[in-house]
This record gives sequence, C-alpha cells and structure tokens, in this order.
Amino acid sequence: MHLLLAVLTIAAASDLQPVLPRLVARFEAQTGHKVQTTFGSSGNFLAQIKNGAPFDILLSADIDYPRQLDAAGLAEPGTIVAYATGAIVLWTRRGSGLDVQHGWAGVTSDHARRIAIANPEHAPYGRAAVAALRNAGVYDRVRGKLVFGENVAQAAQFVQSGNADVGILPLSLARSTTMVSGDFAAIPTSLYPPIEQGAVVLRASTNKAAARAFLQFLQQRDVVLLLAQAGLGPAPARVAR
Repeated sequence: MHLLLAVLTIAAASDLQPVLPRLVARFEAQTGHKVQTTFGSSGNFLAQIKNGAPFDILLSADIDYPRQLDAAGLAEPGTIVAYATGAIVLWTRRGSGLDVQHGWAGVTSDHARRIAIANPEHAPYGRAAVAALRNAGVYDRVRGKLVFGENVAQAAQFVQSGNADVGILPLSLARSTTMVSGDFAAIPTSLYPPIEQGAVVLRASTNKAAARAFLQFLQQRDVVLLLAQAGLGPAPARVAR
C-alpha cells in the first residue's frame, strides 16, 4: 500500500537550486507525492518557521538551524538528517579581467571593486565566506568592497550581472548550467568551518510520513551521487540528533 498521497512543502537553502528540482522529479515519480519548493536563506526560514510558516521540511545549509528548531520543540523528534557538505569558491564572469585562479590576489586587486557574498547574518554560506576572508588574512582589506545578497542565489545574480566583480559562492551554483559563462577556483576548506547541511521534518507538518520518506530518499546512494555531481559532498557519517 502506498502512503496517502501528499503535497509536501519544502523550505530549501538556495545552494540547492541547481539540483533539487531533479531530485524532486525523481521522488515524485517514485512515490506519487507532489512537492512544492521555496528557496531562500536558511536563517530567514528559521525565523519564518518560528513564526508559523506552514512548511513540512526544512533543507538547511547549516545543520545548526534544524537543531535550533528541535530545541524549540518545532521539529519532529528524531528526524534531523545530515544530507550533504557544501564548499565555497571564488567566481567571476568570463571577460571580467579578474583571474580567480590567482586566489586572493584577484579579490584584493583594485579591479575587484565589489565582492558579492550572501548576508552572513542569516546565510551559512555568507558566514563561510567571511571566515575564509578572515583566515586568509584579507578581510580588513576587502570589507568595504563586500555587497550582500539576501541569499547565495542573489549574491550569484550580483556577480553575473556585473553589479559585483567577483563572488564567493557555493560550488553547487558555480557548477550550475544556469550560470552565465564564468570561471571559478576552489577556496581551501581549511579556511572555513565545515558547511554541514541538515534537514528536518517540522512538528507542524500535516504530511509527516511523506516528509520522513523524502528524508530517507535524500540518503539513497543514487541521490547522494547526484548531490556530489552538483558540488555537494557526502554528509559526515554521524547523523545529528
């Protein structure tokens, strides 16, 4: 017997935009459930959920947000799952005159007048970007150049449109075929804390069985491989509680 068919509502971190639609299509084909996704910054979703936003699942770019929901009694007990590990890169439009392959020299160059990152106040990838700049010893030199996107997708729009010269973006967005032609270079993972991405079923969900099924689906080997191809590495072996 199939589960009673549901329409799942998922609040998803913006770094998932290039890959989540494919995963949703596969899940819908396998289960018959329908899925509606809303993309944004994880911290903003946290605030919305605390204010009663009617999502079934949070796919966060930082597992700390599902933990906060769990501590507040807003998560279904025992459903927190670490589903991926993110990475950040330096990205610039092709023809911008900046060579991100030279690393931080491109960021500190006079030619880099604006550097786009997600707002670190509520975007985990923005916090990772600030940590990398600090640990690389260049933050004080470039802080006046920083322009903040509401989420990583908006930060990517800034640098694609020319409103910023270089961006610190998720690898998943840099690899996306929807990005304009550009070049990117990996930022050493030693420069920022691990970006451990986590998901959770929300206590207010009216589709808990289907929501649990989706989190199980995220842990299937073929899904993990799809996430890896999109630039999201495997989650740590430990599953958060």
